[in-house]
Amino acid sequence: MARATITLSNDLLDELMTAVGAKSKTAAVVIAIKDEIRKRKIETIKAAAGNMNFDIEADDLRHKDERLG
Repeated sequence: MARATITLSNDLLDELMTAVGAKSKTAAVVIAIKDEIRKRKIETIKAAAGNMNFDIEADDLRHKDERLG
């Protein structure tokens, strides 16, 4: 695990700890970072919606997949 020194307002950290239900400042920051990463991944997926091209029809996937027997 990496260590980093950052300067944050105590009020901001206290509010974050309350908002995410964390018992420590470190836990609060880790939860906030993970949540931000998750949100950005979701936005990336949403942005790609409708932009993917498929050459195979859904019925072909369901009924002609040799792995399914």
